[in-house]
Amino acid sequence: MAVYGFFFFSLLEKFVTHASRRRFLAQTAQQAAVLAVASGAGWRWSWAADKPIRILVGFPPGGGTDVIARLLQEPLSQRLGRTVIIENKPGAGGQIAAQLLKTSPADGSTLFLTHDHTISILPQVVRHAGFVPGLDFEPMGGFASFVNTFAVSALHPAKTFEEYLAWVRKDAGGRSAVGIPAPASTPEFLVKQLASRYQLDLISAPYKGSAPMIADLLGRQIEAGIGSVQDFVHYHKQGKLRVLAVLGGKRQPLLPEVPTFSELGMQGLEDMPYYGIYAPKGVPARFTQRFAQALAESVQEPAIRKQLEEIGLVVEPMTPQQLHQREQAYTGVWQRIIQSSGFQPQ
Repeated sequence: MAVYGFFFFSLLEKFVTHASRRRFLAQTAQQAAVLAVASGAGWRWSWAADKPIRILVGFPPGGGTDVIARLLQEPLSQRLGRTVIIENKPGAGGQIAAQLLKTSPADGSTLFLTHDHTISILPQVVRHAGFVPGLDFEPMGGFASFVNTFAVSALHPAKTFEEYLAWVRKDAGGRSAVGIPAPASTPEFLVKQLASRYQLDLISAPYKGSAPMIADLLGRQIEAGIGSVQDFVHYHKQGKLRVLAVLGGKRQPLLPEVPTFSELGMQGLEDMPYYGIYAPKGVPARFTQRFAQALAESVQEPAIRKQLEEIGLVVEPMTPQQLHQREQAYTGVWQRIIQSSGFQPQ
């Protein structure tokens, strides 16, 4: 192309004056720039529309994270003009899905919807997680905060957290298991803190996600469990589970009758976990910007926002940079808690 251009302009010099040549060259350069931008945009959207988008979820179908992903599936598809597929890759608290994201092409075709556990907690508690969020992932945008909750089966005699503590001391001999949705998770460290604070032998019972833990709670195969508000609130409203306490700095709108751990005398548990979406490192900046806008618009759509709030989320759109800052701050808080617990990475 450069050779043809050279001969073309050589011939042109024979037929135009110096002033005309300058005007012609200026116009040609301007038109070429416009064509280059248009061509680049066309290539970009052709590239972006080349594949459906699969959103990985690192937890089983039916759990809170899976429900959230499926709520966002259609509005994201509409705004991006691409098919969005939810793909569950449960296991190891989201670690399997995170490792898959790391090895996926950075072309916008594979994303990862997750919460604080996989991004902020796992890399601190697993010796070889197989990924480093800051190096391997690109934040695409955050969309909500939530709180963790402590619940018992509706069949359990305790109606308050204080009654649960009294039951453990008197009827369980000071020793009882508390279900958690994943090992070495925020709920596990909360169990450790509760055990230390109240001088009880509370043992974490890890599950592969919240759904099997809830099934055991409903049948009272396990006495208590800690999970996100979106996992428990539906069963609490139906009278099948009883939420006794929540984390966070204030009571939750959906559970105004339930006290916070701060009210019960446990400070330092006010920071709220977050939800965000990530891509492999190196995804084009233009796609990141477009996706972040689509995500923010989707969660603020009245019908979607209402459904998210009804399962206990605080809708909070975050830009990619804001999600990154939130991730760093939350990681720092739990780094201090994990280290003070004496936990050694496995």
